[in-house]
Amino acid sequence: MRALIFDLDGTLVDTVYAHVFAWQCAFAEADMAIDGWRIHRRIGMSGGLFTRAAGRELGHELDPREVAALQARHGELFAQLLPKRRPLPGAVELLRFLRSNNIIHGIATSGSRPEINASLDILEVPNDVLVVERNDVIRAKPEPDLFLACQQRLGVRIEDCYVIGDAVWDLLAARRAGMLSIGLLSGGYGEDELIKAGAFRVYRDTLELYHSLDELGVLP
Repeated sequence: MRALIFDLDGTLVDTVYAHVFAWQCAFAEADMAIDGWRIHRRIGMSGGLFTRAAGRELGHELDPREVAALQARHGELFAQLLPKRRPLPGAVELLRFLRSNNIIHGIATSGSRPEINASLDILEVPNDVLVVERNDVIRAKPEPDLFLACQQRLGVRIEDCYVIGDAVWDLLAARRAGMLSIGLLSGGYGEDELIKAGAFRVYRDTLELYHSLDELGVLP
């Protein structure tokens, strides 16, 4: 039976641009101004990978102390900017449908608890739904560890998994894991970018995906 593995930010919850602005402010406070579009292109990586990549963009290699400080400040600013999360269209309904029809699924995110808790709450994700977070694996996206850990814990075969994500980093990680991937436009990447990164199908958002489940062969 097919299984669906979902990214979180930009795929199920509308948090991408709050993350972008929080990172931009955190870097600005540290006297390292960085363009917003450069940040957006790397959203979906773990915080540690992101800060190191952003440092390279600035021509400034960040030491571990700077990385930790930027990550902590990003978390504080993000919580201030978006104290209440907003599900993307169709996300709550799609997850509810999957649960009620016993369709295997899980969430694999580069975010960590407690930061992701508010997003899971607004999505009405119950405790028995598998959530694999950054602290559960050694390497984050674009490495495949998050998706492979989710697949193993779901007890399904790699070839039976669809990864659903909004960023090229999700799709690259899925490709490395040997899984088919589905791209969503809700994170700000273009259709051509998602297809080039390996997307098998591209939908506007989770609502369109919900209405297209028959195309994926996951309906009971």
